[in-house]
Amino acid sequence: MSEVVQAGAWGLLAGSALLLGAVFGYALRVPQKVIALVMAFGAGVLLSAVSFELIDEAYDQGGLAPAAVGTLAGAAAYTVGNLWLARRGARHRKRSGHRPAQAQPSEREHSGSGLALALGALLDGVPESAVIGVSLLDGGAVSSVTVAAVFISNIPEGLSSSAGMKQAGRGRSYVFGVWGAITAASTVSAVLGYSVVGGFSPAVIAAVTAVAAGAILAMIADTMIPEAFQEAHLAIGLVTVGGFLVSFALSHA
Repeated sequence: MSEVVQAGAWGLLAGSALLLGAVFGYALRVPQKVIALVMAFGAGVLLSAVSFELIDEAYDQGGLAPAAVGTLAGAAAYTVGNLWLARRGARHRKRSGHRPAQAQPSEREHSGSGLALALGALLDGVPESAVIGVSLLDGGAVSSVTVAAVFISNIPEGLSSSAGMKQAGRGRSYVFGVWGAITAASTVSAVLGYSVVGGFSPAVIAAVTAVAAGAILAMIADTMIPEAFQEAHLAIGLVTVGGFLVSFALSHA
């Protein structure tokens, strides 16, 4: 199997967790606290993967400057995109709709919010998938820790967001259409991460890896942790550390 196909397959696997979470979130009434705890665990897993698999790798490949500049650039790009989408109704795209003040808006309440929610899901998912493809450049083997981290974190994201979409009155075709499209985009992002970035110098590869890491860090702080804290603030610290240690153990196994 060619490495391009491998990149796409791993991206598809990680992205499919969004669709899996969406099925549970739309079809079942999962308790808010359970969603929050899984979200906290996923945030911890991603934090560890970003630290030990992405930023550390970027530092080893290109040194401190590309790693630092790339990380800041990724965080800034994500923040700008998130601000733009927030003004168009996608601020609470990972919320499950339990609290009215933080529920996702319906199309009637905020025209264009449906498209904004879809674009927000894309903004959250693309950096994660791109680094899966980039990880194949290091010796031709994908980073299993990165794939596992993205997969684990995608389940609560799809679950919580889909529950919120349903609460806002969005139909089944919209919900699964969005997550199906994001799953496909995850596949393409992983392929592009491998095929496009692979032709660059180590310093550029390091910077691209760091950009994705910065975007993921910003996403964790802006969307995942607030959702988890809102419903399970007494346990979020312990559960997040648990996720961090699981990912840390996998990366050093």
